[in-house]
Amino acid sequence: MTDRPATIVIVGAGAAGLTGAIAAAQTLAHEGSAGCILLLEGAKHIGAKILVSGGGRCNVTHDIVTPKDFFGNRHIIRNVLAAFPVERTIAWFASLGVELKREPTGKLFPATDKARTVLNALIDGARRAGVTICPDHRVREVIRTETGFLVQHSQGITHASRVMLATGGQSLPKSGSDGFGFELVRRLGHQIAPTAPALVPLVLDHSMFQATLSGLSHDVEITTLIDRREVDRRTGSLLWTHVGISGPVVLDASRFWTLATKRGASIEMYANFVPGQSADTLREWFIAQATQHPKRSLVRTLSALVPDRFTESLCRHQSCEPQTAVAQIPRIDRERMLNALTRFHLPIIGDRGWNVAEVTAGGVPLEEINYRTMESKLVPGLYLLGEMLACDGRIGGFNFQWAWTTGWLAGKSAGRSLIADTTPVHPASSPE
Repeated sequence: MTDRPATIVIVGAGAAGLTGAIAAAQTLAHEGSAGCILLLEGAKHIGAKILVSGGGRCNVTHDIVTPKDFFGNRHIIRNVLAAFPVERTIAWFASLGVELKREPTGKLFPATDKARTVLNALIDGARRAGVTICPDHRVREVIRTETGFLVQHSQGITHASRVMLATGGQSLPKSGSDGFGFELVRRLGHQIAPTAPALVPLVLDHSMFQATLSGLSHDVEITTLIDRREVDRRTGSLLWTHVGISGPVVLDASRFWTLATKRGASIEMYANFVPGQSADTLREWFIAQATQHPKRSLVRTLSALVPDRFTESLCRHQSCEPQTAVAQIPRIDRERMLNALTRFHLPIIGDRGWNVAEVTAGGVPLEEINYRTMESKLVPGLYLLGEMLACDGRIGGFNFQWAWTTGWLAGKSAGRSLIADTTPVHPASSPE
């Protein structure tokens, strides 16, 4: 595909790119305007990230989405989200033949519980709209010209009046989002805010007891301090792994660790294994337990608060014998256990990296795009979508909502812009 001029070229056939392609094609068709729309994808098979998301089920969105669910310029995020809210997302997927179901957590999945349902619907929708999907077209350069753009790719050169970049960030590089899109947009004059893995499991020091708890999950409150200042506090499910910690609460907090570490800041993360309780309130409870059940073991007593397996591991980590009668626990050991339960310093030594991270923190600053259209403020005719932008959401379908929203907004805007350019201007009739 080398010589045929294209009206709109979308680079990247992921969630945002497919949505943008459909929206652009439908906009042109609605106005009766002709235009060639090409969707270029570097991988041989498109939609790999969609297929692996949500454990293979694809968490399409969440029933309630607010700017507080995202990190970035929330004023801009609010305006972007308002253009294509959850209700419109649900209706749009229904128009593609995908029925969504709500789970108790608020997450929305396809009724089939299969990510393939979502991907097939997007591909079929794009093809029905007249989009030409081109796998194995790795884009190497986007060059601005007087009349539009030249898009150089592995199969040749394509001309474009408008370009939509939806190459993803750096997470799950095997899916095709290896960060090269940032280089493309940097060459066009954009800044790139420092990037780091987000929604990524964390690795703990080998001296910890995580390996003995692998597979166990329970609710925990995590507090994050950067340069000794609290920047985040959240409660949710923590999952112990053979090398560290994961689960929603950890994944959501991980961006603070990765970004702070990258810039060399001091960062500490503490866990309260009895969310909402302080050492003082637990002390009163502990003393009451020792009075009421003096012969009950320490591990059995604490099992009323936290899982048995965790209790035993924590006791041994704090050099306390789990089977000691609660009334026989020395005061110094009791205080050590109470502090460990409510403010446990997590000895984090790393993260699982880009191959495991679900999303990218950082990217093109939102201030460099027009949030009404997703068009670059620096390069007219260039639109930036999805994970390329410095906006990352918490776990639960929020990053997909950002992809659908920015894709739809960019596609509609690019289509309307093109129509405005090609609509003939009729001169006013001269007076007789």
